Amino acid sequence: MNALTSRQQQILEFIRQHLELESMAPSLREIAAHFGFRSMTAAADHVRALQRKGVLETHPHRARSLRIARPWSPRRRQIVDIPLYGAIPAGFPDSRRQEAQGCISIDLENLSLHPGPRTFALEVKGDSMIGRHILDGDIVVLEHGLTPRNGDIVAALIDNESTLKTLVLERGKSWLRAENPRYPQLIPAAELVIQGVMIALLRRRRNS
Repeated sequence: MNALTSRQQQILEFIRQHLELESMAPSLREIAAHFGFRSMTAAADHVRALQRKGVLETHPHRARSLRIARPWSPRRRQIVDIPLYGAIPAGFPDSRRQEAQGCISIDLENLSLHPGPRTFALEVKGDSMIGRHILDGDIVVLEHGLTPRNGDIVAALIDNESTLKTLVLERGKSWLRAENPRYPQLIPAAELVIQGVMIALLRRRRNS
């Protein structure tokens, strides 16, 4: 497909917005008026160019039948793949090592995410974070390298064991808090390393 000119992109976006708001395509007169064209001929020429480029479709015998061809819609969803590095306990810390298990596909528009090269995902195992609405089997998306703040949900190594907990910063010290009263708070005996800060939560559909 040939690239769209700046004006063609503007007209395509105007048509898309009109379809969403009015449930019908704008007329050539409305397109001409919106963009200040002196005649409807200019609007028709732009529409025909968009049709030739495959981004607009129309029914020849229906008025206002313009529609955006799905494969070329400027609003088509941006899907990115984020690496899934195994599971993380949301319970008592575990010495298991995370191993790559492929990736998950993320819809950026719906989640308002801006993943980078240090974004990764882990599957939650356990129920220690139910107070923050994180359930067994959920997927947490995390960012490595973010400066964690008090109250952030983090993937952490505490004395070389991994867990998902809420980070507490208190009087210059750091510890981890479970969000389920069945589990104790975790105070490091030697070392607490933050591996990632949670930036999104994904929930798989569960069979009833």
